[in-house]
Amino acid sequence: MVQPALEVKVIDTETGEIVPIGETGELLTRGYSVMKGYWGSRFKTREAIQDGWMHTGDLATMDEDGYVKIVGRSKDMVIRGGENIYPVEIENYLYRHPKIRDVQIVGIPDERYGEVLAAWIIPKEPGCLTEEEVREFCSEHIAHYKVPAYYRFVTEYPMTITGKIQKYKIIEQMKEELGLS
Repeated sequence: MVQPALEVKVIDTETGEIVPIGETGELLTRGYSVMKGYWGSRFKTREAIQDGWMHTGDLATMDEDGYVKIVGRSKDMVIRGGENIYPVEIENYLYRHPKIRDVQIVGIPDERYGEVLAAWIIPKEPGCLTEEEVREFCSEHIAHYKVPAYYRFVTEYPMTITGKIQKYKIIEQMKEELGLS
């Protein structure tokens, strides 16, 4: 359960309807412990809180017992050819590969599909892993549209001073490298 005196629901971001148990949607909360708004910003408050429900920006699923599992952030969701893809799902799958230390998945603009996936991978040992190995590993167990189109093997990610990965910089680098505007 989430916590006492806190209501939660998981909604379809396009329709605003509650999604069926086990399906992914945006997590909304309301209760006395939820903020009333942003100090000095009515616009941000109206954007985040509607009818008393706070839009968290978290993508989540809820099981039949009311347990909520966060699966990603709505701003990180990639839409490839009409399919919603949650990068954290592919990241979690790739963490199972014995030669992968860390991985970040991002969406890159694509003329045909709207967006495609790019994987930035830190291998456990430099040079121990190939794109073909990773692509084959993905193709064995995840849907074809979730298999990254681009792979980069790196030693580190762009980070903030507090140690947070800057995915937007990964996207910028990929766009520059691929000649995308």
